[in-house]
Amino acid sequence: MDSYGDLIAAEDVLLFVNAAITSTGQREFHGDADEQRLSLDFLHAYMLGNYRDLYARVLALDINDHNASLIIRRLLETAHEATAGRRRSEGRLIAARLAMLPPQRVYRLFDALRRARVNNRRTRAIMRDWLSARPDLAFDAVKYRSGLKQALRHAHLVPAAEELGPFVFAPLTRTRYATPLLETWRRAHYEKAALYELPFTAAEGFAAKHGIPRDVFLQRMAPRMTRLETLRLQESAHQRGATDVQADLTRMPLTRLAAYVLALSVADRLRRRHELTHALQSAAARVAGSHKGSWGKVTAVLDDSFSASGSAHKRRRPLAVALACHYLLAALADDYTALWTSGRTDALLTRPYGPTPLGRRILDALDTAPSRLVIVSDGWDNAPPGLAAEVLRVWRTRLDPERRTSVVHVNPVHDAVGFDVRRLSATVPTAGIRDAEDLPALVELAQFAEGRTGPAELITYMDTRAARMLSGHDHEQAR
Repeated sequence: MDSYGDLIAAEDVLLFVNAAITSTGQREFHGDADEQRLSLDFLHAYMLGNYRDLYARVLALDINDHNASLIIRRLLETAHEATAGRRRSEGRLIAARLAMLPPQRVYRLFDALRRARVNNRRTRAIMRDWLSARPDLAFDAVKYRSGLKQALRHAHLVPAAEELGPFVFAPLTRTRYATPLLETWRRAHYEKAALYELPFTAAEGFAAKHGIPRDVFLQRMAPRMTRLETLRLQESAHQRGATDVQADLTRMPLTRLAAYVLALSVADRLRRRHELTHALQSAAARVAGSHKGSWGKVTAVLDDSFSASGSAHKRRRPLAVALACHYLLAALADDYTALWTSGRTDALLTRPYGPTPLGRRILDALDTAPSRLVIVSDGWDNAPPGLAAEVLRVWRTRLDPERRTSVVHVNPVHDAVGFDVRRLSATVPTAGIRDAEDLPALVELAQFAEGRTGPAELITYMDTRAARMLSGHDHEQAR
């Protein structure tokens, strides 16, 4: 039988995981940035001080990159507090998670370690191994030269390639480089044509230096842009009324694509309805994969109230998650019903507006007799307040105690005051969500929040995820 201490530990871990999934320390609709940062800092310090082993294993879960970086930094800053065996296990988890992070974020993390004067042997080894595993360090030297220079200097490393050192620390002292990309960068200072062979972000600076018109530059650079660069530029181009940049939307990640769609005007969404719908459905089908159509009869309650507009830092982010979940659930379900809090029925035209009548929509959803009810909301039920909690309590305790209908609430917003995502009811599990792509895994994680499984099962789940991540990392290293 689980002890009281074990139950508290499980609750603490789930609370932290929810925060690590949803919070980035930025302003939310109901909370400012200072509150978010203070709440997040407290949770990190609490977990590190009380559950260091579990804190490290959270790196294997679907947390956001901001919190993964914070965990890595805090583990390295406090390496002297861990045993030798624990340092080895933490080092493997850190290396595996670093391999999953975007390179620009890793370089920012390395710079934060430098500024914090964290320069122990393990930190230098981790930096060395990550840099040696980079597929093309010359590319990093061009695109992230400042970050690479600081990392090499801080870890006292010398690049294996002879030319990289001089390029990073004194790039214009050589009259020629044998490495093609480095030589292209050197020539781009004097030749306009050379800049079109560079990565987009590096080429932008040279285009401005040479006075190349923006439209001409974008047209010629289009083949070298990443899909996310193309998507961002297409959005800005549409805002200008231009069509000089075109992205293949069917290749975009689901939640990012949903955010792009919501940034378009209603007129643009109507005009491009077929293209946008096809792209969203294709992205959702990729995420569903082999589970497509396997979830049975699903009803979703989706929050498009005014609070879904997010904040200046996370503009329309809660609504983007809801829209992406809508298309993913449609792909996962065999029979699907979507109920937006606004009452709208055209998902593509959704926009944040009005109060949050979650209780009424949940009643409508339960009337459809689903096998699975998924609620995507920030949890601020206010029309009338508290109705959702009462509906769920009565449903779970009196009308469906056998749990014929599985109910889960996923929340994209961290509540800094409560140190957790806001819950609708103690009778229904709530999990934080950052991207709709994580929904299947979060529904699995939510079972632990419901209390139907014990702390031992949660630890086993975390161990399994950690082992899976380490195995995948070891396989990539072997290749």
